[in-house]
Amino acid sequence: MNLATLFIEELDREAPRTRRALERVPDQRDDWKPHDKSMPLGRLASMIAMMPSWLAMMVERDEFDLAPPAGAERPSSSFAQQFKNAGELVKAHDEAVASARSALQRASDEQMMKPWRLLVGGKVVQEQPRHVMLRDSINHLAHHRGQLTVYLRLNGAPVPSIYGPTADDQSFG
Repeated sequence: MNLATLFIEELDREAPRTRRALERVPDQRDDWKPHDKSMPLGRLASMIAMMPSWLAMMVERDEFDLAPPAGAERPSSSFAQQFKNAGELVKAHDEAVASARSALQRASDEQMMKPWRLLVGGKVVQEQPRHVMLRDSINHLAHHRGQLTVYLRLNGAPVPSIYGPTADDQSFG
């Protein structure tokens, strides 16, 4: 079994959990946030929906600049896209998962061992083997999904089971 297969298996386990959280995002609450320093609900949910596409980008490219210098390639607008409702969030998430899965299916172990770089303004802020950066991205998604479940609770939306029962969903994720 190659490294990419392990990531595909994890993606296949985690995607339905994320999907369940996105299905519960309340409409017309995009600007809501629990604190002035917090990310707005719409931005958080949109980022979570699109995060699996980061995996495809990391497999297909050797680096990404979040704020490229003037004249350089700009980041894809899909990373900051806003969606109108939970249905659009779920659709975007499903497409991002399919894109990640497809890219991972084409990845070799050799490619997974090569360095991948995150830049800001042309400066390297993180560089690790691609498989490490992919793992960090999946963990990053889980972190923000947990954050989203708190936002759901504070907005009176039912919190889905992720890894175990919640007050609203007694199933085991």
